[in-house]
Amino acid sequence: MGRFDALYAHLPRWAQHTTVSLYGTYWYWLRFGPGYARYVEEYRARDRWTAAQWQSWQQQQLKELLPLAAQRVPYYHQHWTEEQKAAAMTGDLSALPLLNKDALRAQPNAFLREDEASERNIAMLTSGSTGTPLRRLVTVAEMRRTLAIREARSAGWAGVSFAEPRATFSGRMVEPNPASTGPFYRFNLMERQVYLSAFHLRPDTARQYLAALHKHSVRWLTGYAVSYSLLARMLVEQNLRAEGIKAVITTSEKVTPEMRAVMNEAYQCRVFEEYSSVENVMLATECEHGRLHVSPDAGVVEVLREDGTACAPNEPGEVVVTGLMCAHQMLIRFRLGDVACWDAAACPCGRQMPVLKEVVGRIEDIVIGPDGRELVRFHGIFVGQPHVREGQIIQEALDCIRVLVVPVNGFAQADCDDIVERVQQRLGAQVNVIVEPVEHIPRTAAGKFQAVINRLPRTVQSIR
Repeated sequence: MGRFDALYAHLPRWAQHTTVSLYGTYWYWLRFGPGYARYVEEYRARDRWTAAQWQSWQQQQLKELLPLAAQRVPYYHQHWTEEQKAAAMTGDLSALPLLNKDALRAQPNAFLREDEASERNIAMLTSGSTGTPLRRLVTVAEMRRTLAIREARSAGWAGVSFAEPRATFSGRMVEPNPASTGPFYRFNLMERQVYLSAFHLRPDTARQYLAALHKHSVRWLTGYAVSYSLLARMLVEQNLRAEGIKAVITTSEKVTPEMRAVMNEAYQCRVFEEYSSVENVMLATECEHGRLHVSPDAGVVEVLREDGTACAPNEPGEVVVTGLMCAHQMLIRFRLGDVACWDAAACPCGRQMPVLKEVVGRIEDIVIGPDGRELVRFHGIFVGQPHVREGQIIQEALDCIRVLVVPVNGFAQADCDDIVERVQQRLGAQVNVIVEPVEHIPRTAAGKFQAVINRLPRTVQSIR
């Protein structure tokens, strides 16, 4: 557990609210400071570009970006062949090799532009969808662009704004006490943002979550899709409904029709899906007609077959992205580890941005606590674990969690104890946690591995 988290856990509740607001003030400046409003207008101005305009714009961006990568980014300068560097100098993206996450994980600084060494870096440490920490480095300007494009294309298309009160489900340890009786949120006064705990959701706490939304006049919801659908189902089962919510914008997991239906009913508004990556190299957002549009000014998105050729519409393939929005730490033909397929049909909204028909494999297993709580994105326990290369959570029983870890140099008993503490902090001290170092974590036939596996009998999983 990090120093800040340990300190936060021991603060009284009022001080935790104050700390969240002070932290929010700093992040408000980082995200919405000088330049933000201009970026929003630039993204909005491109919304109605034609396909030809988008193609021309991306080609120009690649002609500027790829030579810089070949000449001024250490990783590409060292690993690309002379032929590949020559192709980069002409802006030929298709001639360049694919980039695996392991390279970024091992050498995050090797992807920084040498000519921008003086730029201030903001480190974004995240577990990602595989449960393996990644260190993304962005500049202040890039941070503001990532929020500006979401204001224009995610919140804006859903009819809401970051200027309005919102609630967020994320992997933050909002309420550190697993045995807490509530409240299960903390309030960021600066942004009028309610941080909801994803680790205390169960039928007997659902009413408190709803009360928090009403108390702070929340107008829209954003964050983990599974958490919002779990809460929605609990509210519907108790004949409760949210009032005043204008939209739900889900992230991190795929939204099924069943999830969408129960959220529509509980929150009495539309659900808009957002598909992005923790590396901020691409963004796809849902328009008013329910189609998932890729923003070409966020990144060049490819959907590829195993042989590296481009997939046809409706044909599932691997998602590979070249980031255009964050070009300080350059990611060229970066393998996200997701599978998706294009939709060839034009969208009635009139926007000529590419449309994804489906994103495959973004739903994770849920960990169930002994008291009935349902927890998602549980692999967040690996964030800030420098001696763990990969990690996987396996629920063997309601009171037994097995944690597989691929250790790196320096892994010791203290790391095991920290993992046990993190799991028990979320589920309770009565849960038996087994930490098992392994050489590798098994992959699926598609080359991926599940960050969370629930092995409880279906009869247990259905009683929730």
